[in-house]
Amino acid sequence: MKRLLLVFALPFISLMVNAQDDLDKIVDIHSAKAEEATPADSAKAENPWKYGGNLSITFSQVSLTNWVAGGENSISGNAGILLTANYQKGKNKWDNTLDLGYGLTRQGGEEITKKNEDKIDFSSQYGRKASKHWYYSGLFGFKSQFDKGYNYPDVDNVISDFLAPAYLLASIGMDYRPTEKFTVLLSPITGRMTIVNVKELSDAGAFGVDPGKTTRTEMGGFVKVNYKDSFFEDKLGVRSRLELFSSYLDKPQNIDVNWEIAFDLKLGNYITARFQTIMIYDDDSKIGVDSNGDGEIDKQVAKLQIKELLGIGFSYKF
Repeated sequence: MKRLLLVFALPFISLMVNAQDDLDKIVDIHSAKAEEATPADSAKAENPWKYGGNLSITFSQVSLTNWVAGGENSISGNAGILLTANYQKGKNKWDNTLDLGYGLTRQGGEEITKKNEDKIDFSSQYGRKASKHWYYSGLFGFKSQFDKGYNYPDVDNVISDFLAPAYLLASIGMDYRPTEKFTVLLSPITGRMTIVNVKELSDAGAFGVDPGKTTRTEMGGFVKVNYKDSFFEDKLGVRSRLELFSSYLDKPQNIDVNWEIAFDLKLGNYITARFQTIMIYDDDSKIGVDSNGDGEIDKQVAKLQIKELLGIGFSYKF
């Protein structure tokens, strides 16, 4: 408060010789205004938390009647919500993100409704500033899904579920932040736990756990690259996240990759077109293949997983 009063008073010091009474009045007026404004301004300035989020709902339908070229009717819907809670004060920075998504689709005369998206992704990263662009950093992450997944069309064969798998990750390292749009986390000390909490899957050794075990723990190195920006007066948003993990003790040359990139084109106040691509390679997540062409699955191999989504729907940012 003293500094604020001094700032207000300085322009009038030269008038003190000939206008002391007027100066006192001016200082009193400005002091009163400062006392009224300061509490609100200080509360606003001192609040270290920033909250945000985005809710999106997309829907698509294909209906064909006597369509000579052929095809199938289809209907699908997806919903997602992204929540953020970020703290920054002094040298301390703490970013929290919760990304949830779920989607269903049905094609033709099928009675089966299939999942086309199912995601739970939580991340909490704390950093303490070490230099201009570098932070000492610690990260905790959790990933899983809401619902059962099946080896369609066999709906009796469950291949995934909530906590089957789930991934817990804890890392310590350095975070490079030249701007808020681009960050790189380098962590040479990272622990990752894979959880398979469905007996049939854990007994089969799914997702890299030993048969009969429900967890698997790995130590390794981790890299996370984030990029987020907007163009054309915020009409086009781009978001990219790349995660790399290498286990020190189990095939370190086989690097697990998780890369997600999304483009959001704003068509109206609440209408957005989205194109999203997710690419995953995990040496412990294997799929069955028919290697000799006899119609029978005879081998389990790890392959690059790719998912693409293109849709138009409702989007609300808050």
